[in-house]
This record gives sequence, C-alpha cells and structure tokens, in this order.
Amino acid sequence: MTEDRSPRALSRRSLLQGLGLGAAALALSGCTTDNRARIANLTPFNGGTGPSGVSPEYLTAYGPIQDGGYTIPGIDFRRMDLRYLRREVAYAGPEEPGTIIIDTPTRYAYLIQPGGTAMRYGVGIGRDGFAWEGRAKVQFKREWPRWTPPAEMIARQPELEIYREGMEPGLKNPLGARALYLFQNGQDTLYRLHGTPEWWTIGKAVSSGCVRFMNHDIIDLYDRASAGANVIVNQAGGATV
Repeated sequence: MTEDRSPRALSRRSLLQGLGLGAAALALSGCTTDNRARIANLTPFNGGTGPSGVSPEYLTAYGPIQDGGYTIPGIDFRRMDLRYLRREVAYAGPEEPGTIIIDTPTRYAYLIQPGGTAMRYGVGIGRDGFAWEGRAKVQFKREWPRWTPPAEMIARQPELEIYREGMEPGLKNPLGARALYLFQNGQDTLYRLHGTPEWWTIGKAVSSGCVRFMNHDIIDLYDRASAGANVIVNQAGGATV
C-alpha cells in the first residue's frame, strides 16, 4: 500500500495540474444514509491516524453506508492503494463541466466541475482484449441495477447462463450500487460505469471492458453526474481526443 503525499497531476495535454487542497468538509458520522460524502478539497492524508494513515473524514466517508435497503460495507484501507481515494483536483483542460473522463493508464476517472476543478475517482478497467475507448453519452442511470451478461460473455463463461435473464440487485451484483449506461450515436455500447463489491480491485485491469468504481464512489458520481453527460474514455492517456 502506498501513501501518495505528493501532488499527482496528469501532464498529458494539460489534463490536470496540481491537487486541490483545502479545508475539510463536514464529517459524516456512523453508518450514514447520505449518498454523497462531501470531502471535496480534502486530502486523504491530512491528520491521518492509525495504521492506514487516512484522515478521520475519509475513515467516515468510506465507512458503512445504508442505501436502498442494503448496508454497503466500509473500505479496509489496508487492502488498497490510497492514491485511488476520491478527491478534488485542479483541472486545466478544455472539456465542459459535467464531462466524465476515464484515463485508463492512470486508473482515474474525472468529473469536470465548474471553476477549474474536477472530482477524481480511482477505477478498475477492462482486461487486455476487452478494453474500449472513444466518446459516448450517459444515456440513463440506475440505482441498484440488475446485471444481464451479454450473450458473448455467456458463450465465454457458460456458468453465467443462469443470469441470461438478469441477476437481481444486491451486494453481490457485479454492477454494484449504481450504473451509468454508455451509448454512442444512439446505440448501446454495452459498457457501463458501475460500482463493484470487489473494491480491492480498484486500480487494476480486471473487468470485461466496463469501468468499475468503489460503491462509495459510484454513488457520489451518480449524484453529481447528469443523464446525457459526455463521457471520454482514453486508452493512450490524455483528456482530449
């Protein structure tokens, strides 16, 4: 596990320059029903305590969440790279607020915000051979979605046949707590921005092409992003196409 205390800014085509540091937002307490932990302008490592070295606000923000009748477990920071925790960063690129950028080489997703900032999230990406890139739109969003594996996936993994008509929502569902469905030119790309119960895979190339977030983070992105938002997925790095 690496504690990233230095500024980590993307240099490719001036996507991001520097980290946004500021005062801590209001801390949440206990098992919260607030779907957006407001930790903008807060670095995970300021005032860190305990073996994880994470600040108290992050310990709370990534703690257990009551949502949709489910209790999402808290994150064990000892099992992940702390650089992938959510934080606000400075943005100096050309994309409009509301745009979502997936920078696959760095395993980061960015939601562009007004005022020269972006909310940055750690993500897991598709394995080699299943990666996708390009521009798309968020056609619609779903809370606690059903998961229906494509026929091609079932052909590769026959054990998924039982889910041909869909898997019920829940803590074990591969789409997690939220999903944003990507369409290109009005056609379903079959790729999603979604949560995952396997939060320890964030920062790795493990999925079949989709972009996975910790459930805590996909809830935050879901609440901030709009249906119809532009999405840019870059495999070679950089924020512009």
